Amino acid sequence: MLILAIDTALDACAAGVLDTEAGVLVAQESQAMKRGHAEALMPLIARVMKASGIAFSGLDRIAVTTGPGSFTGLRVGLSAARGIALAADKPVVGVTTLTAYAAPIVSRNAEHPVISAIDARHDHVYFQAVAGDGSSLIRPQVGPIEEALGASRFGAAHLVGNAARMLADRWPADAPPPFKVDPQAAPDIAWVAWLGAAVSPNTAPARPFYLRAPDAKPQKDPLQKASQPSSP
Repeated sequence: MLILAIDTALDACAAGVLDTEAGVLVAQESQAMKRGHAEALMPLIARVMKASGIAFSGLDRIAVTTGPGSFTGLRVGLSAARGIALAADKPVVGVTTLTAYAAPIVSRNAEHPVISAIDARHDHVYFQAVAGDGSSLIRPQVGPIEEALGASRFGAAHLVGNAARMLADRWPADAPPPFKVDPQAAPDIAWVAWLGAAVSPNTAPARPFYLRAPDAKPQKDPLQKASQPSSP
């Protein structure tokens, strides 16, 4: 299976093409960035596809990160993935950022629980916890850092994600210390692709996985407001 993977959910703009039969990522590119994903993504995808030597029509599937993450970044990646899938007549699947963070650790038959954590700002994090075999301990959710630290009850955890250091710095003194801390800015695009190969379009749709509503609310339509009768 040939898969184009796309990630713009956090502080990177990345794409890669995976050949599952060969077991290799035949081309990839990742640029660290907090803003500017919309301008950078399509040229980056074009370079990756050219480097892979594979036409869009030769792909079997497109995979894209669905969040949680930056609301703006997520929309950029999802729009691109859906557009490419529609134009190439290929299926598109979604992969959560929390799962993509945990996947490479779980793949090594980890002995320790894995806590994926993403900065949600305002002293909150998006987080989930899985056992070393990948089974769920805490489902994906958003909450105060103190709430996420409750996962310390599962033992010396492997912390991963752009908020991993935030958890490590406030880890309870009476709990076993973290086994390892991986403060990665964004998931590995190779694992976005591998997860994209493993899931089904029917159960892993390419739609936003926000976990909470956006901070910014769209303004009310001024025309609609003007049409409303004034109070007597």
